Amino acid sequence: MEKRPFNELGLSPEILKAVDKMGFEEASPIQTAVIPHGLAGKDVVGQSATGSGKTAAFAIPAIEKVDVKLRQVQVLVLCPTRELAVQVAEEFGKLAFFKKGLMEVPIYGGQSYERQFRALHAGAQVVIGTPGRVMDHMARGTMKLDALKVIVLDEADRMLDMGFRDDIEHILKSVPAERQCLFFSATMPQMIQDLIKRYTRDPVWVRIEAHAQNAPQVEQIYFEVDRRSKIELLTRLIDLHDFRFGIIFCSTKIMVDELDEHLHARGYSTDRLHGDITQAQRTRVMDKFRRRGFEFLVATDVAARGLDVDDLEVVFNFDLPNDAEDYTHRIGRTGRAGKQGMAFTFVAGRELYKMQNMIHYGRLNIRRERVPSMDEVEEAKGNVFFERLRATLEEKKFRPHDQMVQRLIEQGYTSTDIASALIHLLQGAGEEAPAKGPGTKAERIAANEAPKVAPAAKVERAAPGASPAKAPPASALGSARSTHEKPVYEKPSGDRFAAQKRTFDRKPRTGRESGFTTVTFNVGRAQLVTPADLVGKIAGVTRLPANVVGAIDIHEEHTNVDVATEHAELVVAKLAGIRIKNQSLKPAIVPPGAE
Repeated sequence: MEKRPFNELGLSPEILKAVDKMGFEEASPIQTAVIPHGLAGKDVVGQSATGSGKTAAFAIPAIEKVDVKLRQVQVLVLCPTRELAVQVAEEFGKLAFFKKGLMEVPIYGGQSYERQFRALHAGAQVVIGTPGRVMDHMARGTMKLDALKVIVLDEADRMLDMGFRDDIEHILKSVPAERQCLFFSATMPQMIQDLIKRYTRDPVWVRIEAHAQNAPQVEQIYFEVDRRSKIELLTRLIDLHDFRFGIIFCSTKIMVDELDEHLHARGYSTDRLHGDITQAQRTRVMDKFRRRGFEFLVATDVAARGLDVDDLEVVFNFDLPNDAEDYTHRIGRTGRAGKQGMAFTFVAGRELYKMQNMIHYGRLNIRRERVPSMDEVEEAKGNVFFERLRATLEEKKFRPHDQMVQRLIEQGYTSTDIASALIHLLQGAGEEAPAKGPGTKAERIAANEAPKVAPAAKVERAAPGASPAKAPPASALGSARSTHEKPVYEKPSGDRFAAQKRTFDRKPRTGRESGFTTVTFNVGRAQLVTPADLVGKIAGVTRLPANVVGAIDIHEEHTNVDVATEHAELVVAKLAGIRIKNQSLKPAIVPPGAE
């Protein structure tokens, strides 16, 4: 089934703006098929699995038909459960964001009647409810359906399984004869077909089959994880398996941008692709990715089309795909050419129900696993380091340093202590290997070529193919990753933590610092912003070292940040529109003397 951009479906500017705000680039197959018929006023029977995007398929044409000046119920959506009713109501709210005057309300058992009475009395035009509570309001006279234009049965098969057949028939008999009826169901048992025959007029049948081909060479796993912890889980899995080449899929352009910034701030080598990227940029990013110029591509489904790479190690579904077909397309990018690949999917909250339906209807072979602990990540690193060390000894892939070892032994150190100290250095407590070119760290510092300072608990990873660097400290959730060959994890000493803490311990500014320009940001204490948030965001988005940031002065509604003058305009340009603490940044340079 084809997919089309939303702007080709004949939608109003308000809906197109809402869809763009949500970050979606094109309609799913069910949306592409149903929306034109819905807009034309035809009855529609849609057969598709949960998670195929059918909510927007019926919500968009329903919203288009609502007369906001008429304060009566014009759209009624019946759902089997209160959870689904709330979810559908949220989707209506997002899609109707720019249609001023439209009001939606979920009504279901277990919620206060008073709240529902107020919403209905205020003139809600869209009601999303469970059959029992809808009938209750109809019997009380608190919800009249005289002006109803559209009635939707969402997951009709589940409602019948739950014993709602009589309620549904009573409601369908009570609505006006001249109304549009939309049925959606994953299966079509005889009872539903009977309802369709009696209560629809010449319906258009739309069937989206979930024929998902499982990739036998791909190990497929999903995790149930809180939405706020997805980034930490992502970095743990990358570190645990030492992945170096993969794609991370997000459902929206906004999420692609935010995730790319977060990963850069944590020291991962990434780039991004989505619909707002120009063709020239797209070509550059794809060519660089094929050459392994960076490790992870963060992309939407649309942007990643046509990307043919055979040796991907892993695919991450950071956001759940729309349906089983999209899932199969995503994971099919790894495990090619006879190689074993891995695919990880993150599921948050109510998405678990959607995931289970995708597995059932798409016949997917995905197993659920628990989130790995930091101890497991550290142990895996240690095991890999041990094996590489053993292999190096067996194959004698090292240059002898007998003279240095002998000198240390003559000074009273045992051979085991010497070996332990060397391993300790490799774990990150010692000198950092150069990212490129010859010379020790001390020599680079002497030549004013010291490595850039990364924000606390974040490190810069060497580019693919560069020499190994020291292992970074790990945070409580999600460690920044070492560019060395997976050394055993070593908890940093107190002194190292203190050094990192100083990166963010900026003194309140007392005036513009010499060589710095003050940039003001429209976030402050009211948004719970900290110096670490600002330094991390600046470093992550601009790729500049954290030491370009000077004094930071946080006020209630804004923050002044001193930035190295040569980088001030870049910081303003790059961070404009970037979100922090759910606030879109509007940075501006403060003229001298105006602080």
